[in-house]
Amino acid sequence: METVDYTNQLHMGRKIERIRRLRGMTQTELGTALGITKQAVSKMEQTEKIEDGKLKTVADALGVTEEGLKSFNEENVLYNTYNFYENSGVNAASIGAHNIETLNNFPIEKTIELFEKLLEKERLKYEKVKGAKK
Repeated sequence: METVDYTNQLHMGRKIERIRRLRGMTQTELGTALGITKQAVSKMEQTEKIEDGKLKTVADALGVTEEGLKSFNEENVLYNTYNFYENSGVNAASIGAHNIETLNNFPIEKTIELFEKLLEKERLKYEKVKGAKK
């Protein structure tokens, strides 16, 4: 009888499903990457234990490491996501008014000139529509 190695823990099918969804993949897309049907992916996602050889193939198709797939849990994803954004230095103050000059290098005179031209075009359109109604 053939021996199958299962070093993965918990419900691997659910982990595969969660990672697939987080990666924005459908069952059909994952199935195509694995060379199996959508129905086979659905069945795999309902399977508690998956042999290590197949797990490596699935991890590659999902774009994650085999170890990352085995140790995946949503709490770590949420924790890492929160801490990444919390500690990234990106916040409202860092893109606030004191940095506006780095975002707009267009001279104010040119801006006013452009605005006045656009305003004149709108006035002409308005007069044309107003004249057409008489």
